[in-house]
Amino acid sequence: MPERQGQPDAAANWIGFRGIGPRLAERLAKLGIDRPQALLTHLPLRYEDQTRVTAMGALQPGATVLVTGEVLVAERVRARRAMLVVRLGDGTGYLTLRFFHFHQRLLQSFARGSRFACFGEVRAGQNGWDMVHPTVRRLGADEAAPVQSRLTPVYPTVSGLGQASLRRAVEQAFSGLREGRLPGYEILPGDKGWPTLPEALETIHYPRPEDGPPEPGHPALERLAFDELLAHYLVLRRLREQDRQGEAPALTAGREQARALQESLPFTLTKGQVRVAGEIAADLDAARPMRRLLQGDVGSGKTVIAALAVARAVGAGRQAAFMAPTALLAEQHMRTLGTWFEALGIPVGLVSATVPAAERRRWIERAAAGEPLVLVGTHALVAGEAPLPRLALAVVDEQHRFGVEQRLALAGGERGAVHQLVMSATPIPRTLAMTIYADLDVSVLDERPPGRVPVVTAVMSEARRDELVERIAEVVGEGRQAYWVCPLIAESDVLEAQAAEKTEVALAAALPSVRVALVHGRLPAVEKDAIMRRFVAGGIDLLVATTVIEVGVDVPNATLMVIENAERLGLAQLHQLRGRVGRGAGQSHCVLLYKPPLGARARERLAAVRGSDDGFVIAEADLKLRGPGELAGTHQAGFARMKVADLARDRALVARLPRVAERMLARMPEAEVERLIRFWLGEDVRYVDA
Repeated sequence: MPERQGQPDAAANWIGFRGIGPRLAERLAKLGIDRPQALLTHLPLRYEDQTRVTAMGALQPGATVLVTGEVLVAERVRARRAMLVVRLGDGTGYLTLRFFHFHQRLLQSFARGSRFACFGEVRAGQNGWDMVHPTVRRLGADEAAPVQSRLTPVYPTVSGLGQASLRRAVEQAFSGLREGRLPGYEILPGDKGWPTLPEALETIHYPRPEDGPPEPGHPALERLAFDELLAHYLVLRRLREQDRQGEAPALTAGREQARALQESLPFTLTKGQVRVAGEIAADLDAARPMRRLLQGDVGSGKTVIAALAVARAVGAGRQAAFMAPTALLAEQHMRTLGTWFEALGIPVGLVSATVPAAERRRWIERAAAGEPLVLVGTHALVAGEAPLPRLALAVVDEQHRFGVEQRLALAGGERGAVHQLVMSATPIPRTLAMTIYADLDVSVLDERPPGRVPVVTAVMSEARRDELVERIAEVVGEGRQAYWVCPLIAESDVLEAQAAEKTEVALAAALPSVRVALVHGRLPAVEKDAIMRRFVAGGIDLLVATTVIEVGVDVPNATLMVIENAERLGLAQLHQLRGRVGRGAGQSHCVLLYKPPLGARARERLAAVRGSDDGFVIAEADLKLRGPGELAGTHQAGFARMKVADLARDRALVARLPRVAERMLARMPEAEVERLIRFWLGEDVRYVDA
């Protein structure tokens, strides 16, 4: 994310907050807390119950409780390592405190006969109950235990920022909200009987012990989730309104070029493609910027729709840019567009690190001179390397791989006079897409071109691995190619790469006549691209890979996909990986290899993938089973970094956003709407002010 220009230092937002200086402000910023309101939306991970004292005679293992007792003995003990051992009693039983890290003054504080309140987890020890490193507080002779009236929040934190400091900061923010020093807001009253904003926040941060921690569906959680969703939605609506007031070149002069391209294609467009091409053509005929999302499943024919739009731009004497997330995918688009545009005389150039410097410079010079052309590339297109003074259309493929700022930069650094078409092969249910992409018009390709044979999907235990190895030998013997994906430990690139390396060695030994290669995310980009090019060219029979091939190039000759540890992956990712095969005319297969036993959720996921190859059906199931965090398309959609809301859990709330937003904008002062947005988004609103 670009560095904010002219922003105050981290401590400037905390003036008037006791104890929050530059160092603490810096640590809060690491948690995404850059202003007082953000403290209120930094929700607890869990809660501690310090609302009552538990007698030592009633302790149970695993319970986290508050106890009070008198020190009977305290001594430094050395077994395998030094340890402070304190024995307490309260007349009903005994408890041993153990400290492995301590200062001499802590030992001195446990004078015999002194009283302490201790909070921690009870464990079964050698001589009764233990607490290891509890929180302790010395009590006076007649002092009562510091019992709380509400559950105590435990917050996500970072190194150097303790719970006590966080709690004090949150309490100050609450005081500011109650006293009006921090601006709050109020949405339309009476909606579903929800609590007010202060009431909802207090319920989440400090629940009453008799109510327990708030669960999904609690009115307070629903209220906050809806507010957060509404803030994001209002921002995206504002973007849309700004765009509608802007001006962009009408590309009516390019109609004939687009018609010529369509007539020259070696295939006929599907009804869905004709419909979507018409929607885009209507946008490009208008003198305002097009902002359209083109959603289509793997193999649905999105590229030809984009090519028709590009032809209109160049045919109107303007320039077009086509951005892809990887150099290899950019090269594939360049070859495809070059083949289609050659007969029409439309120049197509590639701008990426893989292109020789002299050739890249020639294309940049032609673009800088204003020549009508299309440039295909990666992030280099937004790095200022390729000036496009007559840019009229920006196409962004696999849009979720790019940040908001990169897409804006491609449009000239602002949402200005450039039409934008963003494409995604990660299907999202239409109603959800129309809400989370509220700044974009949404087009959907929901049918595949004729001739595409559905991939046959099987679920198989890893105990049958030998059968798969034999099947790979058969596939290669028939002149075909295969993938073997190893997402063993999704959370660790290092371990994932090691798992793939081990598998590659084993498969190469088992299949000596098969040309096996390995590709993973830790390889240098040049080496990774070289391996992928060899696979595309047919120089590799079996490609062992991590999930780096989730979005990749077309290899029509690859007809078998094996996904190891498939139970660890989300539905959307499994569907994307499966989409690497089935791109030719022959029958392709995908094998989901799992390690038994399977949990119920994993079994549901694998059954969903086996039961359908429709990406939109898969997306619906993914939302129900795993939530939108697994839908890569929702990232950077304007609904990123949610603090309270969950797009899967809160789908009913999402569906209500357009109606409530209309009512708010019609009935509420603009200043009140702005307070809602600023409360949740703070400086992130800069993306709509750009």
